[in-house]
Amino acid sequence: MKGSIAYTSIQKRGLHIGLLPEMAAAVNASTPITLDHDLDVLPQAGRRLTVAQYAAHVDDLAGRLWAAGVRPDEHVVIHKTHNADIWMLAAAASRIGAVVVMLSPALDAVTVGALLKRVEMPSLLTDVRTLGKLAELDLAALTSRVLAADGEHEGAVSLASLAGSPRVKPVVRPIDAPAVITHTSGTTGIPKLVVHTPRTQGIRLLPQWRLLALMRKKETVAIHIPFVHSRMVAAMSLALLKQFPVLLLRESEAGQVAEQFLEHRPVFVEALPNSLMDWEDLADDPRMPFGSVKVFSSTFDAIHPRTMSRLLNASHRRGALFFQIYGQSEVGPAVGRAYFRHSAHKANGRCVGWAMPGGAAKVRVVSRDGQPPTEHNPGFIEVAWPGLAKTYFAEQDRYDTNRNGDWWRTGDVGYRTRWGCLHMLDREVDMIPGVRSSLEVEDVVLGRLKELSELVVVQGPNAEPVPVICTVDDAPLDPERWRAAVAQFPQLADPVQIPQAELPRTATLKVQRLALAARFAEQSPKRA
Repeated sequence: MKGSIAYTSIQKRGLHIGLLPEMAAAVNASTPITLDHDLDVLPQAGRRLTVAQYAAHVDDLAGRLWAAGVRPDEHVVIHKTHNADIWMLAAAASRIGAVVVMLSPALDAVTVGALLKRVEMPSLLTDVRTLGKLAELDLAALTSRVLAADGEHEGAVSLASLAGSPRVKPVVRPIDAPAVITHTSGTTGIPKLVVHTPRTQGIRLLPQWRLLALMRKKETVAIHIPFVHSRMVAAMSLALLKQFPVLLLRESEAGQVAEQFLEHRPVFVEALPNSLMDWEDLADDPRMPFGSVKVFSSTFDAIHPRTMSRLLNASHRRGALFFQIYGQSEVGPAVGRAYFRHSAHKANGRCVGWAMPGGAAKVRVVSRDGQPPTEHNPGFIEVAWPGLAKTYFAEQDRYDTNRNGDWWRTGDVGYRTRWGCLHMLDREVDMIPGVRSSLEVEDVVLGRLKELSELVVVQGPNAEPVPVICTVDDAPLDPERWRAAVAQFPQLADPVQIPQAELPRTATLKVQRLALAARFAEQSPKRA
């Protein structure tokens, strides 16, 4: 009941991540939070916390940030080594009324410099290791202050030196004011800074709140998504308010993930599509690390039917399902659908689902050429609801280009079936002449060739569709098996095989298709 009351309050007053830990502690102070790593900012805190302890740490860190000079309405850029303390520090900064700007640790120094300049003299909250990577930047000219979450560094204020600072009364930002800023994947250049408000963050909880209603018992929720992503706000908020024990995973290596799952037996797993793809082979582990999982959930990018099927068949739970959410940072969750064990292997991976009930987003597909959108003439996918991001920071014109009244153009193309299911075929910028859907090709071929660990179809220098393949352990691909698998796609060029480690990726592990395609204009890779 307490969780429902807290959720109702969020819907009325917005989601303030600086208040969330305290609110969750009021719901159930003993809810456990487990980490697979130590916190950089509070290494002595250990890897097992209650939500009450977590809230106390956020309050402590908020006091330290205030002592360092951070004040309400200031921008605090958090850019540090990948660690769960990123979200804790974001909550601390938000708690004193600052506007949090979350930058992925995967960004290079040049990109970070460009974004710091765009934000205009923010505080930079980082760590000693990351400061070494930013050595080429003149941080004194780009920031108002530099704060080190761990250790000492010349020119930076150490948060450790401010331990014991007086606690500060929370500052609540207006419901429609910027509160948290995240960034897009940057697949087409310098990322855009997406502005979220307490209202938009709170509204986005609605569809997932209903999904978690499927979980009758308070069993562990495992979360493996970037700590800087807007999706992390929703994932943490929902789990804690629903009083689910939380397992926060930083490590992605399959063996380490298996050990965590075997120890904590999660019932709900949310992870990046590419992480789940990397964990597929755990389905064959005789210890059954996925045996306890009732619900797999993913967003961010396309998920292949092969991956869903293998994971579901590795679960011992009756009625296990894979719930896919289609959305993006600017719109939040737009549509979704469930896949089940008996049918996931033959699912159409391009069918990303239906609008979710209960006041969730509206979705439409509009014509690109004056003709009605169809399977063979896809249209622009657009989304409308109050959960849309407020703007792009310092790029209002760029935001307005995609906004048409209440509707936001996602940049994806697709169509709707007669039953209303949204099919997402490709990003508009990734469309290749003569290919209905690159993602569809990838779904089909990956389902036929278990030896493939990744397949990405990109446009070659002569507009031809080039399949870039990676194999398990980088083993050579059997040409005969390849030809049989792609017989229905005669328009494909010969495959190009590269090591999976060479795939250019975004912070959410999406393959940077344009960057990959650009390689073909610069070199002639060895053909498989």
